[in-house]
Parts: sequence; C-alpha cells; structure tokens
Amino acid sequence: MKQKSNQAKQSSAAYQGKAPHFRLRRSLFQKYLIFGIVILLTSFIALSVTMFIFINRYWEAEKRTSLVDNAKRVADVIESSSTYLPAAHMLIIDKESPVGLTVVNMSEIIDADILIVDNKGKCAYCSAKDGVDYASKTLPSYVLAATTKGEFFEAGTLDGYFAETRYTAGVPIVASDDNGDTILAFCYASTPATFVSGLPVTFLQIFFIAAAVMLVIIIIFVASMSYSMSRPLRQMSSAAKKFAVGDFSVRVKVRSDDEIGELATAFNYMADSLSSSEGMRRAFISNVSHELKTPMTTIAGFIDGMLDGTIPPERQPHYMRIVSNEVKRLSRLVTSMLNLSRIDRGELKVNRQKFDLFSLLITILASYEQKIVSRKLHITGLEDFKSITVNADPDLMYQVIYNLIENAVKFTNEGGTIHFGVEETRYDISVMISNTGPGIPPEDIRFVFDRFYKTDKSRSIDKKGMGLGLFIAKTIMRLHGGDIYVESRVNEFTTFTVRLPRTEERPASTAASDSTNQYVETTANSETEE
Repeated sequence: MKQKSNQAKQSSAAYQGKAPHFRLRRSLFQKYLIFGIVILLTSFIALSVTMFIFINRYWEAEKRTSLVDNAKRVADVIESSSTYLPAAHMLIIDKESPVGLTVVNMSEIIDADILIVDNKGKCAYCSAKDGVDYASKTLPSYVLAATTKGEFFEAGTLDGYFAETRYTAGVPIVASDDNGDTILAFCYASTPATFVSGLPVTFLQIFFIAAAVMLVIIIIFVASMSYSMSRPLRQMSSAAKKFAVGDFSVRVKVRSDDEIGELATAFNYMADSLSSSEGMRRAFISNVSHELKTPMTTIAGFIDGMLDGTIPPERQPHYMRIVSNEVKRLSRLVTSMLNLSRIDRGELKVNRQKFDLFSLLITILASYEQKIVSRKLHITGLEDFKSITVNADPDLMYQVIYNLIENAVKFTNEGGTIHFGVEETRYDISVMISNTGPGIPPEDIRFVFDRFYKTDKSRSIDKKGMGLGLFIAKTIMRLHGGDIYVESRVNEFTTFTVRLPRTEERPASTAASDSTNQYVETTANSETEE
C-alpha cells in the first residue's frame, strides 16, 4: 500500500514537473511568426535579386545603345572634318581644332570619355581626365578585331586597358576614296560601369523603401494573425487545466467560422458534455448514497429490533416483509448498476427468443395490482390487446416494460388513468403506455433518456429512482434495433412508445424511414406542446 502511495506521489510530481514545459502559446506563436517572416524575407530577397538582374540588363542595354550611337556620331564628325594622310594611312586630330573641341563637347554632353585609336591600337586622342597616359597603351587585338566588323561593346576593363570596369562601345572610322572604304581608326565611347547612379538607383531606392514599409506592415499583420490564431488554443489550454481540477465553467469565445472556430465550438460542446456528466455524476453519487443508506438503515434497524426483543414476535412478520421489500430494492439498485457497467463496457448482449409480449406486460402489471387499487387508478386499453409474438430478449424487455409501468404508476395522479395501446406494421410493433398526471416539462423532454437524469429533482415523488431506468431502457431498445420515444403535455399526460422490430433483420431503408418519421412526429408534438 505504501509503495502505491509513493508511486502516486511520483506520478503527481512528474506531472507537476512537466507542466511548466507546456508552452503552447509561446512556441506556436513563434512558429507562426518566424515562418511568416522567413517567407516574407525570402520573397522580398528573391524579388530584389530578380529586379536587380532585370534592371542591370536593361541598364546595360540602354548604355550599349547610347554609347554605340554616340560613338557613331563622333566617328561621323571625325570622318567629315579631320585631316587624313593617305600615304601614312593616319588621321590627325588637333585638340585645339574645331573637331577636337567638338569631340570634347560631345564627351561632356554624353558624360562619357571619347577614345580615338589608330588601326594598330595606339591612342590618337583621349578626352579622359583620370590622369592615365593612354598614349603609351595599346588596345587588345580582339577589341580591334571585333570593332572592325562594325560594332563593339563590352562591360569590363578591356583586358586591363582600363583600371576599372567600364561600359565601352566602339565603331570604326572609315575613309572612302576611289579605291573603296578604308578603316583609318576606331572611335570608342567609354563610361564607368557604376550601377549606383541614375534612374536605376532611384528606382531601386523607391523599391527598397516601399518594400521595407510593406515588410513592416506585413510582419505586424502576420504577428497579429498568428496571435489571433493561437489565442483560442491558449484559452483551450487554460480551460483544460481548469477542467483537470473540476472547474467546467470556462468556455472559449468563438471568433471565427474557420477550422479554429470549429475547434473552439467543439471544445465548448465537450465542456458542456463534461459539465453535464460531472453534474450527473455528482447526482448519481448522491442518489446511490441515499439509495444504499436508506434501505440498509431500515434493514439494520428492524433486524436489531427483532434480535433485542424490541419488536414483539407477533409483529415480526410485518417487519420482515418490509425488510424483504428493502432487500428487493437493493437488488434492483445493484442490477441497474451492473447493467450500466455492462453498457459502458459494451458487454450487454441480446439473447433473442420468441415470446408473447402481451403476457409479459400482464405479468408486470399484476405485480402492481396492490398499488393500482390503493391509488384508485384506472387501467384502459388492454381489451384491444391480443397475443403479440416478438423475437427479443425476454429478460431485457422485462426491464424495459417494468420501468415504464413503474413510472406510470408512480407519476399518475390519484384516481387517474393508465392507458395501454398497440400498433402493428409489417415490420414493427409499437406499444404505448400513457398516463395522466403532471407530465414532463418541455425543457426536460430531451434529457429524460440521459443517465442519472430525474425530472423530479425534489424527490417528492420519485424517491426510489436513480435516473438510470430510462437510459437503460433506451439502450436495450436500440440493441434490439428498435427505439423508445416520449411525448408529454404538462398537467395532462405522458406517453412512452416502445418500437420493436418483428424480426432481427429488416430492410435498412424502411427502418431508417420509419425511424425518421417517428422522430419528426415526436419532435412536432413536443414543439406543439411548448
């Protein structure tokens, strides 16, 4: 025993030790937030890289077109205005001449350096003012070869000719004479390949500013969304902890109609069920305690009275009958508890036999003859009965009919009427047991077949019931493929209808149709009474 107690303490300590690690709110919120931010950043980075590549290509294409066009203009000016020495195949450009000044001005206008080289690659003229002695350099042969074909463009240093990466476009300078066209020199327009300038930079600045603002807004939105999505889960976690200590009053607010809202609704429904079950459990414990205590106290008192001579011998038979009734009462209580346990375990089985249901009803009714006579109750409808052969479990059906007749006798007003009726179809047999009396309130109709539920909460009439009879009766009827229904009107009547199939097998469609029709009819009657 001590070992079990220690194990229970260790289990409790282990649970308490694990409880602080249950961080649903923080971990789930962080996962949503981090996941959203990672997706956003990845999307923005991918978009930025894509835009950079496209803008760079666009910028490079624009530079190429601009530089080639300007190089052609300069070449045209030089071809028409420069001094050409045919014998030496040389082009002479004087910086102080109008041609030289024109080239300088065009260089400033197009914001590019103009480079004129001869057909050997030697610099004849350069407008660059970066302090480099281009006269001592020679352009690579592949540049001259490419330019000879018509146009040349490259983003680079021209194999080290320039000290920095530049956009360079070139065209040949051609002289025409009687012998044809002769390439005299080459004109190149070159500008530093600085991407961080001009329209692309402005565009990118606007894009990054807008992206940063949108990123902040979306992060706030994602954080808010993540928080709102995890809030119901945090509430459920808090409510579940309160459920663990017996507080079933907490409910989760349903704020949406999506999956989270559906989960919150299901959680609240579970809470209602747990609360109802807890209430019924407490009522059950109270009822069982009362049911056990009262007869045991009566039995013990009368037996002690007989043993010590308080009750004289001539009165002992009377009190022995009382003791016998109390023992039977305890037996019914134990039987109900055993049946309830068998139902919960799924062990309540149906042992079908063919028997006369009318004879069973008469036998049960005869056991209540004394009470019926003492309360001056009127029994009607039996004259319309005949032999009713059914294929069912006689012991289980005995419990059902016994419970219904017991309730009818118990709740019928003195001098009232208990009426029995029967309806037969091709597939079903329905037995109705109706009684006059206080009836069942409309708000209690849907609960009468719940376990431990009692409409007479004051116990003024139902002093011996535990709220299990109708629950067990409905379970038994459904095990038989039938059902049981109730219809009532306050201060007028209550009618219980037992529907039992004639055979174990019947067409599913017909059974479903009959069941649906019966349900609709019963519901309609209940709504009319309300």
